[in-house]
Amino acid sequence: MYKISNSGWIEIIVGPMYCGKSEELIRRLRRVRIARQKTQVFKPALDDRYDKSNIVSHSGDSIEALAVDHPEGILQRVGEETKVVGIDEAQFFHQRLVSAAEELADRGKRVILAGLDRDFRGEPFGPVPDLMARAEYIDKLHAICVNCGEPATRTQRLLDGEPASYDDPVIMVGAEEVYEARCRHCHEVKK
Repeated sequence: MYKISNSGWIEIIVGPMYCGKSEELIRRLRRVRIARQKTQVFKPALDDRYDKSNIVSHSGDSIEALAVDHPEGILQRVGEETKVVGIDEAQFFHQRLVSAAEELADRGKRVILAGLDRDFRGEPFGPVPDLMARAEYIDKLHAICVNCGEPATRTQRLLDGEPASYDDPVIMVGAEEVYEARCRHCHEVKK
């Protein structure tokens, strides 16, 4: 599926929570390492749910990563010999992540990102929509709706067992205690 080349490109893995985005990112990065290509992996510092520095999937898979506060921190740390740059939780980064990913790809790097394409309200989330528009490869994964079993494309936020309000803050780091996967029909947001 992915061409071996000296030119860089952007690929992004998107979908709701619990669809396997981080697992797929980890899988791709492990394959690159088997091919003996130099990789560097990053995550946003604010995402410390499972580990302060490593990327950890909900299923427990993990890979070493550097936690950074902003996209410039990624650009400053990527070495010339690095062939592949992995970035998890792209939605938590500033919009400048788009230009950082473009710069890395222009420098000949394969940039693999993973992130939520929609926030808990069902709206496009952070820099992810722009990254999708600029990426050479896009994989949109689906979870399973916990209510009806249909393919889930949305992330449901629950506060004290009730759907969150549209006016609640967009960024709230959490896992099973706050979020679940839902289909279009079962997804709810208080207006």
